Amino acid sequence: MTSTDIYFETGLDDLVLPFQIEPFGLRGRGVRLGPAVDTVLSRHGYPEPVARLLAEILTLAACLAGALKYDGIFTLQAKGDSAVRTVVADVTSAGDLRGYAAFDADKVAAVAAAGDDRAADGSASVPGLLGGGYLAFTVDQGAHTERYQGIVAFEGTTLTDCTRAYFRESEQIDAGLTIAVAAPDPGGAWRAGGLMVQRLPFEGGQGLPADVTVEEYEDAWRRAMVLMASADAAELVDPDLPVDRLLYRLFHEDGVRAYPAQQLQAGCRCSARKVENVLVSLAPEELRDLLIDGHAVVTCEFCKTDYRYSELEIARLRAARAETGE
Repeated sequence: MTSTDIYFETGLDDLVLPFQIEPFGLRGRGVRLGPAVDTVLSRHGYPEPVARLLAEILTLAACLAGALKYDGIFTLQAKGDSAVRTVVADVTSAGDLRGYAAFDADKVAAVAAAGDDRAADGSASVPGLLGGGYLAFTVDQGAHTERYQGIVAFEGTTLTDCTRAYFRESEQIDAGLTIAVAAPDPGGAWRAGGLMVQRLPFEGGQGLPADVTVEEYEDAWRRAMVLMASADAAELVDPDLPVDRLLYRLFHEDGVRAYPAQQLQAGCRCSARKVENVLVSLAPEELRDLLIDGHAVVTCEFCKTDYRYSELEIARLRAARAETGE
């Protein structure tokens, strides 16, 4: 499959590219984020350490969602007890990506001034920014299906450390992860990229291809991890290096097969209808607490869109809903 085949519809940025390392059946995803991650971050104007942390969790969410078969929303959330209280990203099965962070600006500034906002590899520091807490993985496929959630306490210094710990402890699956974020130069834009490779455990060699031994499979896994780690941050975010070419550079000796890419885009699910449903459901005293100068203004935490309603408009909405029995 050539670059033209893969990127004819998706372009070079904002995609998840599934791949397989042959003949060992190691499965992976390559993620490249350009305008999508820049749009999400630019809406908020976060301090650089918070924006970097959010970019990382957006990239991780895209990597993880690409490994799942679901029709709904995949959410990745980190909850902390330090400068950053929460950072969350979600990806719909249609490829809509969004995220936000809640934080204490003074504490973030203090952590950055002390140089504790970055881990040794340049990634956002989980102990420095989030402190103690946990990482939660949620798949929501709608009201008539059971929601899946996995939680793991922070382990390690980066979000990738915590994610690897989750797969190791909760899923009994080995996973290799590497991500990178590039902050914009003046007048530039945020970029991010990542690679994820997984393998299934084959007890006693059961399920392996007939011509592959357990020892060969173990060697292939170790080699894949070494090769993946050789991809530097600049390559992971390079707008002139398509993901399939990076995969070929890394894994061509074993053979690597790329599959059709999924498009990603910045997208929010907020709507006037959802806001109106909340407003008309409020008790009179709750609504009074919300009103400022006779108006209620509701701001979406994800996309920062403001929804503004006068007290009279809300009364009319209530009356209309009462007439229709909604």
